[in-house]
Amino acid sequence: MAHIIVVGNEKGGSGKSTTCMHVATALARMGHRVGALDLDLRQKTFGRYVENRRAHLERSGLDLPTPDFRDLPEVEKEALGPTENAFDQRLSAAIAAMEAECAFIVIDCPGSHTRLSQVAHSLADTLITPLNDSFVDFDLLARVDPETGKVTGPSIYSEMVWNARQLRAQAGLKPIDWVVLRNRLGAQQMHNKKKVGQALEDLSRRIGFRVAPGFSERVIFRELFPRGLTLLDLKDTGVDQLNISNIAARQEVRDLINELRLPNVTLNF
Repeated sequence: MAHIIVVGNEKGGSGKSTTCMHVATALARMGHRVGALDLDLRQKTFGRYVENRRAHLERSGLDLPTPDFRDLPEVEKEALGPTENAFDQRLSAAIAAMEAECAFIVIDCPGSHTRLSQVAHSLADTLITPLNDSFVDFDLLARVDPETGKVTGPSIYSEMVWNARQLRAQAGLKPIDWVVLRNRLGAQQMHNKKKVGQALEDLSRRIGFRVAPGFSERVIFRELFPRGLTLLDLKDTGVDQLNISNIAARQEVRDLINELRLPNVTLNF
């Protein structure tokens, strides 16, 4: 069966689609067949990222490994039972079509609570939650006492993950490996960075996730999207020499893939 990687966070602007594309492309470049789904049926940023890649490769004549992106299939209402949900059936059908062919399926969730996102979390073997490095985004995971800075309890998103874990346990599936990425780490505001880091470490022990460094704030990520490229593709597109920032960003991708501890994955880039 395919290993399902879900990238989820109920807040927008945390870097979910960028994370999805770099993880999916990295796995494809390592020789794995990778399926890709975007559950944000309105914006479809991940889906458009892959579409941009296909269009750019066709225009330029390049042949680069690309995840196999598919839209969710439509389901006829007449085919649904009285208690069946159309979104559940669409997601199940999409995964069933990919599982026999793919080693990994990468799923991008919307920045809001939806039925599709809820179901996807219960299917995750690996859950990646990109988080901007601030207490504004930390509030998604836990409530914090404003006076002491201590965590007082889990918040809405953590409770959804807990429910997904319970569903998997009831079905006899292995536990979700939950990784929280600290995205947009800056060189400034060291005091705030330290406080957020300590709060994340404390919370990780209480509700069971691993903390990993994510992607720094870099212009290159915004520049790559229109062509559907990732940092791993630059040398294949005529860029002979990477600048210091791009080399550092490429290392961040390596560190992320290594930190995910995915089955049968050996870094070769």
